[in-house]
Amino acid sequence: MRRFERLREIRRMDPERDFLQVYRLITQYEFPWDFARALELALFRTYAVPGIGGLLARTAEFTERAQKRYDDTALLLDAVVEHGFETEQGRTAIRRINQMHRSYDISNDDMRYVLCTFVVMPKRWTDRYGWRRLTGHELRACVAYYRHLGHHMGIRDLPESYEEFERCLDSYEEAHFGWDEGGRAVADATLDLMASWYPRPLAPAARAGAVALLDEPLLRAFRLKAAAPALRSTVEGALRLRGRAVRLVLPPRRSPHFGRQNREIKGYRQGYRLADLGTFPGPGAVGCPVPHRRAGESTAAPATEASADPAAPGEAV
Repeated sequence: MRRFERLREIRRMDPERDFLQVYRLITQYEFPWDFARALELALFRTYAVPGIGGLLARTAEFTERAQKRYDDTALLLDAVVEHGFETEQGRTAIRRINQMHRSYDISNDDMRYVLCTFVVMPKRWTDRYGWRRLTGHELRACVAYYRHLGHHMGIRDLPESYEEFERCLDSYEEAHFGWDEGGRAVADATLDLMASWYPRPLAPAARAGAVALLDEPLLRAFRLKAAAPALRSTVEGALRLRGRAVRLVLPPRRSPHFGRQNREIKGYRQGYRLADLGTFPGPGAVGCPVPHRRAGESTAAPATEASADPAAPGEAV
């Protein structure tokens, strides 16, 4: 297979109709490593909104159980990509996401902003560090994918194009980024988690490298000291060099790489059940705000047994 053969395959698809298939090709074949890093940065940005960072701090999920929270978030989002919206696994994953979110007082604006980060940050990352840039065709598919996910999460007033998603993100950050002690605590816990993925002698350098990738608005909101210019240039140069190596040296991926295979996921060596992932804050959580038929549920992970997690009428996803 030639390096750009899969891109030609993508261009033959309709980005509005075939968005799930296109998004799978992008994330599982073309840019699995880049999208994983970009989505980590996307979630990290949300902590700089005090309403989001403060809530995450109060739940203590990231400050006390950072690895589990990271694993659960990645696995639930990945299950929808891998299995699709209409499968038992995809429906279970979205139900769990909705049950957690709707157990707290989260505004529609905050939810929409988080969704915007998922659309915008991968493009910005691949523009800077990827082995190629995302095409307009691919961006339309990404927009369609996240609009579909947003619909299943009950998010209102969704942007309709990449440009609208980007404007929504930029204007929301300009209006809402700010200092919050809880947001900073969550940011520190996340940076410490990322550093823990490396051998102990390398952990401080890994943490410093992560900080070097943060832009000025994030640094200002978290009151973090900016990395030295030399360190920032080194980190960015290494990432660009990796992108060139992928393009010019490595062969195209022939089999999909699923998010659940990422080495950063540490907590489920013996498998997991999608219905058990995430937090269970208490009674009263509801499921997907989009009405569907009652359906049974199963897991998405290898080495697991199927689970029954029937939805109440009007809750299934």
